[in-house]
Amino acid sequence: MKALVRPRRLAPGARVAVVAPSGPVPEERLQAGLDILRGWDLEPVVAPHVLDRHGTFDYLAGTDADRAADLQSAWCDPSVDAVLCARGGYGVQRMAELLDWDALRAAGPKVFLGFSDITALHEAFATRLGLVTLHGPMAAGIDFIKNARAQEHLRATLFEPESVRTLTSSGQALVPGRARGVLLGGCLSLLAADLGTPHARPSARGGLLCLEDVNEETYRLDRYLTHLLRAGWLDGVTGILLGSWERCDPYERIRALFLDRLGGLGVPIAEEFGFGHCEGALTVPFGVPGELDAEAGTLTLDVPALA
Repeated sequence: MKALVRPRRLAPGARVAVVAPSGPVPEERLQAGLDILRGWDLEPVVAPHVLDRHGTFDYLAGTDADRAADLQSAWCDPSVDAVLCARGGYGVQRMAELLDWDALRAAGPKVFLGFSDITALHEAFATRLGLVTLHGPMAAGIDFIKNARAQEHLRATLFEPESVRTLTSSGQALVPGRARGVLLGGCLSLLAADLGTPHARPSARGGLLCLEDVNEETYRLDRYLTHLLRAGWLDGVTGILLGSWERCDPYERIRALFLDRLGGLGVPIAEEFGFGHCEGALTVPFGVPGELDAEAGTLTLDVPALA
C-alpha cells in the first residue's frame, strides 16, 4: 500500500466549508462549532443544505442529491481550502455514487475531515482521489465543541502538523511488536458494509488498520470482523490500532473478541488509542505511512499529516 497525496496545511484566514453528508445537524451545535473555527482565524462557509432534514427519513440531513451537491460544490470551489463534515450518523453510502469523482479529482487536493459514517468517504477519497484524509472530530460534534484535548489536537494537525507526529495510546499491547504501514480504517461497521462497493479498497494489505465503533453488541462486532476475515480483506495487514468502543459491551468482553478474531493474524495490535467516538478524540491522518510500537503504545508518522 503506497502513501497518498498530502493536502496543504491550513493558514490563518483559510476558508473551510462545512457539509452534512450523513445525519441531520442540530443548529445550536453547528453554531458552537463555527464559533470555535472562527476563533482559530478560519472563515467557515456553511453549505446550503447542512440544516436540512429529509421529509420521509428523518435520520438523513436532506435528500441524497442535496447532500451530494453540497459536498461536490464545496470541494470544487477553488476558494475553499478544507471541507469539514458537520457530523456522522448515516447517509454517506446513499450519496457516494451521486458524486462526480472526475470533477472532484480535477479540483485538486484539499483537507477533508470527518469520522464515523464518514468512513465510507475516507475510503472513497483514498481509492478515487488518492488523497490523505483526516479521521477526527467534526464541526458540530459534541466532542469538538466541549473537549479541549480534541480541539487542540485537531488544531495542531491542521496548522502545525509536524508538532503531532507521535500519537500515544492510553492502553497496552493486545499483541506486542512493531509494524510499519500506511494508515487506513475508521468505523468497523462501515468498513464491513463498504466491502465490495466501487469505492472500497480491495484489502488492507500493507496498512496499519485503525478500528473503532459505537453502540454495537459484541456479536455484531464479531460479525463485522468475521466478514472482513472471510472476504480476505485483512490479509497482509501489517498492524492494528484499536480506538474507542463507546456504548458497546464491557471492554474485557470486546477485548476477548479482538484476541479471538484478530490475534491469529500474527501482527502487532495496540488498544485504547483514543480515536473515534470517545472524549478527547485524536485526529488520525489516513494515507500517511508510519510505525506502530504496540508495547510502547506509540504511533509515529513518517511525515506530518499535511504538507
